[in-house]
Amino acid sequence: MSFAFKEEYALKLDSEDELNSLRNEFIFPKHNGKDVIYFTGNSLGLQPKSASAAIKQELDDWGKYGVEGHFEAKNPWYAYHEMFARPLAKIVGAKEAEVVAMNGLTTNLHLMMVSFYRPKGKRYKILCEAKAFPSDQYALESQVRFHGYDPNDAIIEIAPREGEHLINEEDIYTAIKKHKDEIALVMIGGVNYYTGQLFDMKGITQAGHDVGAQVGWDLAHAAGNVPLQLHDWNVDFACWCSYKYLNSGPGSVSGAFVHERHCKNPDLIRFAGWWGHNKKTRFLMEKGFDPIPTAESWQLSNAPVLAMAVHKVSLDIFERVGIKKLRQKSEKLTAYLEFVIQKVSEESQGGFEVITPKNPDERGCQLSILAHGYGRPLFDKLTKAGVIADWREPNVIRIAPVPLYNSFADCYYFGIKLKQAIV
Repeated sequence: MSFAFKEEYALKLDSEDELNSLRNEFIFPKHNGKDVIYFTGNSLGLQPKSASAAIKQELDDWGKYGVEGHFEAKNPWYAYHEMFARPLAKIVGAKEAEVVAMNGLTTNLHLMMVSFYRPKGKRYKILCEAKAFPSDQYALESQVRFHGYDPNDAIIEIAPREGEHLINEEDIYTAIKKHKDEIALVMIGGVNYYTGQLFDMKGITQAGHDVGAQVGWDLAHAAGNVPLQLHDWNVDFACWCSYKYLNSGPGSVSGAFVHERHCKNPDLIRFAGWWGHNKKTRFLMEKGFDPIPTAESWQLSNAPVLAMAVHKVSLDIFERVGIKKLRQKSEKLTAYLEFVIQKVSEESQGGFEVITPKNPDERGCQLSILAHGYGRPLFDKLTKAGVIADWREPNVIRIAPVPLYNSFADCYYFGIKLKQAIV
């Protein structure tokens, strides 16, 4: 694909983009009275303009009905979470009965590991990527300690080869085969938060199953970013947050996937709560947990309605547009931004290296820039110039052109500001 580092070219691409108008459905922070260049959807997505009205609707119903809002509200709170099954299933490639919106991401990972990390005998190890997101590391460490194992022994970490930034997937497959009799669980971030590397979830899931392990995925940087087919890939479980690419607000509700073969197994160990109990007998208040035969049985409590109100607004947009069209734009938008960064690096001898895979099939929209010879001051200059990006020590700038609200012009203007910052 041939690009040009020119303003008129970027504007032309925007004029030809059928999704360009979606930008008007989100609120951009301002810098000197103009929209910032917001490239941190990989950390916190922008606020949909209709979020305020959605929350107000629930506040108004709370004021109007009090507790009766559980049944009388415009969107009855008792079954509020059920509205998310269809759109979430489309986003992650699942059946509606396999997904549920609940809790926070790390909470859900712990709940899933209660069910799917069942060490026994010599099969007690967990395979993951090295330098996984810290919360995942802590979750894994605490889970193996809970079962009486030493994390240094029980956790197998796959790191990039010496001198490389990305994990070679062959090393994952080799490790699975090497430890085939020891691995109880494979759990990896579907898209690596640091490099933006997208893993072959289908292949790795199959490899894990071939040696008798359970396989789960942290999709915090994948859900709403890349196409997923969790059911068809035979994934055991997956969890994701909603505040990044799903634009549902800081700390908003997480989501979970459990394959239907597990959902229908009432004997599978899980931590139980009221909202995971048989809906027909829930209000009989009786002892004895009777799990709903869907992913809902992993719920503990009723829905956090105010947070979920924004979640619904964003999911409505996804359902209207479709992940296929978003992915098509994303591939072109990210490729153009990569081109812009390369041009700036060439023209100014700036020393910028994109460490995210170049193959579109191996990345989402995030690009991680290794800024050779630069430190935090470069990032601070960009921030002062109206670029909202993300810094990771020692010298990586993460940027994510999100197809829902970012434009090709954003990519061009980022290039201009990057050139100005290194002068």
